[in-house]
Amino acid sequence: MNERQNRTSRQNDPVTVIGLGPMGQAMTRTLLAAGHPVTVWNRTAGRADGVVADGATLAATPGEAVEASDLVILSLTDYRAMYDILDSATASLAGRTLVNLSSDTPDRTREAATWAAGHDAAFLTGGVMVPAPMVGTEAAHIYYSGPGEAMESHRAVLAPLGTPQHLGEDPGLAQMMYQAQLAVFLTTLSALMHATAMLGTTGMKAAEALPQLLSSADSIGAILRAGEETPGAALDAGKHPGDLSTVAMMGATSDHIVETSTSLGLDLALPLAVQAHYRRAIENGYGQDNWTRIIDSIREPS
Repeated sequence: MNERQNRTSRQNDPVTVIGLGPMGQAMTRTLLAAGHPVTVWNRTAGRADGVVADGATLAATPGEAVEASDLVILSLTDYRAMYDILDSATASLAGRTLVNLSSDTPDRTREAATWAAGHDAAFLTGGVMVPAPMVGTEAAHIYYSGPGEAMESHRAVLAPLGTPQHLGEDPGLAQMMYQAQLAVFLTTLSALMHATAMLGTTGMKAAEALPQLLSSADSIGAILRAGEETPGAALDAGKHPGDLSTVAMMGATSDHIVETSTSLGLDLALPLAVQAHYRRAIENGYGQDNWTRIIDSIREPS
């Protein structure tokens, strides 16, 4: 089969999507638009109405959904839901590839890969790094990990959902990257709300405060890139040069944020957590090192 024929074949491959929350619906519509016959199943069948109207086929049971395609994509609340749904369909899993795009821990991801292998199915983990409305756009990208052969076999089918990046064979890698990215995302969201609450005590409306705060958040990447040609290289080398932002300087700032938040009667959970990172580094004698030294107590909190 030549390259053009292979590309056309992959574009016509049937795909099953199990789980029709906003993400599952977005993926289903994207796959339909790419020319794939899509079979869907959801525990609340009514959620399938919209995608069925768009051309998807609703399976009556999980087993029927699995049997409809060699590639089965799961978009669920967590990995427990996968077992709840597929335990009745394990006899149909042999020879198929499961791509679980649900959120959970890396350890549970590895356990799931072992479970799938026990039923003669290949297993790919995925982490979708955009919200549902952005699935299928140029901004969409998805981290995958698991068997390289399975990834390459289905890469062309998965590509319309978002640019695929295969991190390696360990099924926990994609989940680890997903959780790491969300650690940045969720912490930033909490910081934005804390800062908005601070400014709100002066009478400033969120509509006035947030544009200023978002501008600050947007600049963080540029600031870090300007400070180091390859961000992270110094960390890897165990170097924390204190010629710019030292632990002591940043720690003093964290103290001021805690004091201000206390005087305003705000929740202190976030500022105290940040303050603790700097205080431990100072206590360990690293006050004049770069702020990146706080990673030591994050790596070994004891």
